[in-house]
Amino acid sequence: MPRKDYRKLLPALEPVKLAFGQTLYESQSQICEVYFPNDCFVSMLTTVNSDRAAEVGLIGPEGMIGIPMALGVALSPFRAVVQGEGTAMRMTTAAFRRSFSTSAALKKEVFLFTHLLMIQIAQTAACNRFHVVTQRMARWLLMTHDRVNSNEFRITQEFLALMLGVRRVGVSVAMCALRDRKLIAYRRGTITILDQGGLLAAACECYKTVKDAYSRAQADKGNSRPARQK
Repeated sequence: MPRKDYRKLLPALEPVKLAFGQTLYESQSQICEVYFPNDCFVSMLTTVNSDRAAEVGLIGPEGMIGIPMALGVALSPFRAVVQGEGTAMRMTTAAFRRSFSTSAALKKEVFLFTHLLMIQIAQTAACNRFHVVTQRMARWLLMTHDRVNSNEFRITQEFLALMLGVRRVGVSVAMCALRDRKLIAYRRGTITILDQGGLLAAACECYKTVKDAYSRAQADKGNSRPARQK
């Protein structure tokens, strides 16, 4: 956002620390606050029942947690779980509604991200249907890497099984396949990407499809900015 527009939002923004595994919303629960991640990322899970869920979206510093509020909906359709701990800016829904109605810049950014999140959710649904676990795991690891900007991050096999909507044995087999190819290392709940190019080759095309959509959106934003006067 332009700096002058961001400054207008600052009084309503509260910096918060989000912990790994923290649940921000349950499915069909009231949205009381929205979050703008700084260096953390959050998984959006669709639930089948109390014991089964699968990730349909991953949101980091590029987006906002609580998108339904921009569409006039106060209930979260997903369970929102912090996948990568870090900091975020939090805003009450009342403050968000006021800012959203008066700030054209905020509205533009939120609507753009809503469009990109829809692309990600749709592609994830197709990916879960047509691609094998090893490809999906490689895609997920690359998406996580893009949001933490690090080759090493914390994740347990149990949590990864939840994200991918598969049994833990499937995660173990896929992880061993990637490890045997020396693409990743896994130890004590921490994954290290050893060969990002190799992991990209192991991933399905869904990763590139979503990443290209985000890249095009950023490029279009840059091209639409007015040139500075000399």
